Amino acid sequence: MAGGGFSIEDGAKNYEGRVTLFVVFACIVAASGGLLFGYDIGISGGVTSMDTFLIKFFPEVMKKMKNESGDGNNMYCKFESQILTLFTSSLYLSALVASIFASKVTKRFGRKISMFVAGVVFLLGAILNGIANNIVLLIIGRLLLGVGVGFANQAIPVYLSEMAPAKIRGALNIGFSMAITLGILVANLVNYGTSKIKGGYGWRVSLALAGVPALMMIVGAIFLPDTPNSILDRGHPEKAKKMLQKIRGTENVDEEFLDLIDASEASKKVAHAWKNITQPRYRPQLVICCLIPFFQQLTGINVIMFYAPVLFKTLGMGDDASLISAVITGCVNVIATFISVMTVDRFGRRVLFLEGGVQMILCQIGVAVIIGLKYGVSGVGSLTKGEADIVLVFICIYVAGFAWSWGALGWLVPSEICPLEIRSAGQAINVSVNMLFTFIIGQCFLSMLCHMKFGLFIFFAAFVTIMSIFIALFMPETKSVPIEEINTVWKAHWFWGKYIPDDAVIDGAHGRAVV
Repeated sequence: MAGGGFSIEDGAKNYEGRVTLFVVFACIVAASGGLLFGYDIGISGGVTSMDTFLIKFFPEVMKKMKNESGDGNNMYCKFESQILTLFTSSLYLSALVASIFASKVTKRFGRKISMFVAGVVFLLGAILNGIANNIVLLIIGRLLLGVGVGFANQAIPVYLSEMAPAKIRGALNIGFSMAITLGILVANLVNYGTSKIKGGYGWRVSLALAGVPALMMIVGAIFLPDTPNSILDRGHPEKAKKMLQKIRGTENVDEEFLDLIDASEASKKVAHAWKNITQPRYRPQLVICCLIPFFQQLTGINVIMFYAPVLFKTLGMGDDASLISAVITGCVNVIATFISVMTVDRFGRRVLFLEGGVQMILCQIGVAVIIGLKYGVSGVGSLTKGEADIVLVFICIYVAGFAWSWGALGWLVPSEICPLEIRSAGQAINVSVNMLFTFIIGQCFLSMLCHMKFGLFIFFAAFVTIMSIFIALFMPETKSVPIEEINTVWKAHWFWGKYIPDDAVIDGAHGRAVV
């Protein structure tokens, strides 16, 4: 045992079976639900940088941009508007509330039902945003989008972790993060294209096209199979075993199925998952499901993803240059997430977490130094093209570090560490905390930029340092460990082991709970 780096993967059971085309296809279809979340993240920043959108809904912001409000030429405060940020952040407040209800739906009716609900409600939100003619209708549409995001983000990572074989669980689960990054990239490209539409309605097209990934989610949820864990948990053992045989490509699934039965029986003994997850025996899972999403948002990534065009425009780039820069960061995001898919089950979670942390810290400090030297605390100044390119390079390297570490693993790790009896509650906590701090950062960023100036990037770098230390000390390695055997990781950990009772650990030789 070596501090936080202890791993039991060499002693983990290897269930019989192979990676079937059926399970890979099911996971790809399910993961595509991440397009909903990604498209929304990418689309809002581009739309809020469009003059026609601002003139219609936020004319006071346009006055600031044109220096007609008497605020001077402070570059840091150009876009400061609580109503403007509410347009972006309101979605995440409703997603927070929706994720709590989604956990009950996911557990009682299955994962695919939650995904279907996500698609339908998100589609309604996209329609309202596309036809909105006042700020109230615009915000209502955003709230409906948030409900869809809450249901999708609660159900999809759990679905992927339960369907995937242990040895490639990381890669298949990160498919959700890959879909998020693709959604962001597509949104950035759409924004660039719609900004060229004459007539001033390009923003409507951008917002309404969110209905496309929603329709994909609806159709996919209709045809997806439910997971063996979910089927068994709802009282259909024969059907669950047949599904397990189908996704593993073999008739001999007895050992894995017995472990699923053990987990299901333990789950049924838990009458109140939300109450039980607060018990000492689930302390590691509760802490990780709270801190991973908390730290993920305090990396400052949504400063880039939400407001990339706004940020680049603030730094003096023109309309086209700011949108193109957002497309570039979107491309980097996709490529780096793909690298995570290829490496997470080879190098493990901890290595990616820690390397990505160091990379982000250095880049944030670099951006802070350049902006500080050029704009100081007054916000008056300008970047040369070469300096703007250097900032863009730093941001791209930062985005890459996030994408293959906290971006992908922030969804993977919480979804794979909870035993079945608290899995839905654990994922609901993960999504709720994520959405809460996404809302807070989204709502406060433009004001924080206005008041903290270049120091905002140092603020986020400090948090990345803290969370990297947390990973080094308290996050054990979980790669290649079967999901129903995950408690053995916590029992073996130098700190968390004292919270895990012996009867919570699966015996590696017989596949039964140790009593």
